[in-house]
Amino acid sequence: MANNYVSDRRSQSIESRALKVNTRGETLKIIGKKALPYGLVAPSLVVFIVFMIYPMIYMIYLSFHKWNMLSDKTFIGFSNYTKLFSDPSFLEVVMTTVKFMVGTVSVSVILALILALYLKENTAINKFLQSVIFAPYIVSLVSISFIFMWMMDSDLGLFNYALNLLHLPTVRWLENPNVAIYSLVLVNVWKGVGYYTLIFISAFQSIPPYLYEAAKLDNASKTKTFFKITLPMISPTLFFITLTGIIGGLKVFETINIMTAGANGTNTLVYNLYQYGFQFHKIGYASAMGVILMVIIGILTLFYFNTLSKRVHYR
Repeated sequence: MANNYVSDRRSQSIESRALKVNTRGETLKIIGKKALPYGLVAPSLVVFIVFMIYPMIYMIYLSFHKWNMLSDKTFIGFSNYTKLFSDPSFLEVVMTTVKFMVGTVSVSVILALILALYLKENTAINKFLQSVIFAPYIVSLVSISFIFMWMMDSDLGLFNYALNLLHLPTVRWLENPNVAIYSLVLVNVWKGVGYYTLIFISAFQSIPPYLYEAAKLDNASKTKTFFKITLPMISPTLFFITLTGIIGGLKVFETINIMTAGANGTNTLVYNLYQYGFQFHKIGYASAMGVILMVIIGILTLFYFNTLSKRVHYR
């Protein structure tokens, strides 16, 4: 009897240990399943915090200080912001940036829509033309800026040479303050319109054909079909392209830096920030500009989402 009792106790102990091991294993599996998504996201999150969140917070911190990268930081409160908003040249820079952004986005989107309508059919010639208009997008903006800077030269440029052949008055493309900013808009439009066109073509091709068949049965005109079917169906794409174009237009730098260096009415927010930060070594003042640019982009994005996003039709 004693031996049976001892063996029963041993078997119960073994069973309890096995049960604990199984329970512990199941618990670890559950924890592992729950932790897996966080582990996969963690590297991207770390990069985002290190290269996005931290610099943003540090920029806000610097905007309340006076610092030239050599001496110690001096806290000056809102002085940088007060100085910025009381500077007429800063308001002029903001208006130039908005002018560049509006010109680039509006012309690019309208031109891309027209080209996409023309090239949306899946034919061999259209595929070739699509690759041709997309080619400038994969070329470095620096290279494009140098090429256009030569073509827009007032004395030896290709544009004025063509105007002379046509017996038309020449234009000082980059020297005339009334023309220079639009010359830069032309460069950015030429680079980006092919990319936007391909996105629109993809959106057009995803529209169900039966919608157009129904429109034909109703004898709807092409104009009515475009505004009642095509435009609503591509509205998510149009929304995305316009939003990214606005953000990109506000952050323009390379074209300004290479072609005009901010002269002749082409100074934008980012280039002005670069000048004060890395040429004049006014880091606090430049940081205040960066904060204002961040706020402007945030306000425009929220406004765009709260107003135009209601007109977007998701299938």
